[in-house]
Amino acid sequence: MKRLFWMALVLALALGLLVGCKKAEPTAPAAEEAPAGETQAQAEAQEIVLTIGFTESKTGKLNVSSGRQAKGLRLWMKQVNEAGGIKLSDGTVVKFKEASYDDESSKDRVQELYTKLITEDNADFLISPYSSGLTAASAVIAEQYEKVMITTGAASDSIYKQGYMHVFQIYTPASRYLTGAIDMLKEADPNLKKVAFVYEQAKFATAVVKAAKAYAEEQGYEVVLFEGYPADTTDFGPFINKIVESGAEAVLGGGHFQDGSTFARQLYEKKAPVKAVVLLVAPPEPDFAELGDAAYGIIGPSQWEPQVKFTPEAAKELGIEWYGPSNEEFIKAYEAAYNEEPSYHSAGGYAAGVILEYAIKKADSVDPKKVKAALEATDVLTFFGHIKFDTSEEAHGLQIGHEMVYIQWQKKDGQLVKEVVWPKEGATAELIYPLPR
Repeated sequence: MKRLFWMALVLALALGLLVGCKKAEPTAPAAEEAPAGETQAQAEAQEIVLTIGFTESKTGKLNVSSGRQAKGLRLWMKQVNEAGGIKLSDGTVVKFKEASYDDESSKDRVQELYTKLITEDNADFLISPYSSGLTAASAVIAEQYEKVMITTGAASDSIYKQGYMHVFQIYTPASRYLTGAIDMLKEADPNLKKVAFVYEQAKFATAVVKAAKAYAEEQGYEVVLFEGYPADTTDFGPFINKIVESGAEAVLGGGHFQDGSTFARQLYEKKAPVKAVVLLVAPPEPDFAELGDAAYGIIGPSQWEPQVKFTPEAAKELGIEWYGPSNEEFIKAYEAAYNEEPSYHSAGGYAAGVILEYAIKKADSVDPKKVKAALEATDVLTFFGHIKFDTSEEAHGLQIGHEMVYIQWQKKDGQLVKEVVWPKEGATAELIYPLPR
């Protein structure tokens, strides 16, 4: 009897296990089913962190403009990461980190540091240092290692005429930096005939004024003075004396922030009798207002200004794509991050990041060759303006979409303010002419 009892018990337990197994069977297929619209690759998505390599002039004469450029780039990187990164179609999430060094405003340091960024820090993509001279030095290294580098803060045309295939320019080229100023002066005063060019003996400024001189002569102007000064010049008295002696009615030139600011202040102090002063780089910087009355009436070409309005609607009219944040969104984010007004150098640093992001999305890949091809096909309007690259062998990477605007320091309710005065269709105020002295 006991034997029958134990056999019945074993049989019951076996039947229970069998039923339990059968009830569990449907869960296996359910676990293999991915949510609707999601591939297995997406389900197994991974996050990758790309290294953006660049140098910043934390010290040396380029520190003001370079610092703002770096702030713009870092803001873009922070926003992308905090928004969850760039999502590719295979589910990969792309985020960024930086590798950066102080180049001390030195060309020698730049070549050493960009080599280090590539060979030791394993930078995936490069952003240029600030200034054409430093960028020219870094471009050699980028091309040597076939690393894609987006250049910002570098306008010299010659950089992009060396046969390089991996360097892409954000700024309007130097050859078009001051030509609009000549048009502006012609519109303001058809009787103005004599102009002087006094400029920093640096790669960028020299390229700008040579192109502007040729254009001015084509327009019938007499160039009565064309003279460069050393980068470390602090006494512009001898040059101002030559300007006065030449009978120049307008002065164009400058170079970078420190020399341009000093030149503008001394022109004011010596009451140079000129009708217009147009200087490179310095006037668009917010810090230029610290010159007080010496800043009043000074004009400067700018790659971007807060007042400029590029919109999705404008992109539609041009028949090109719009990408990225609006002007207002960029300005709000920058001011919140740094408690200062962005300059065009700030915007240029941010725009370099935006264009890299755009190319990665278009390539749907982080493969440098695919990203490079996407940059070559870029034709897009952003908050910074139109971006399109020359793809010819003669000038590969040269910027052919972006155009300059011209600002002038004016007064509103007794306070110095920047106004866009050219081109007319983008102007926020009438040009003050002649220069009040």
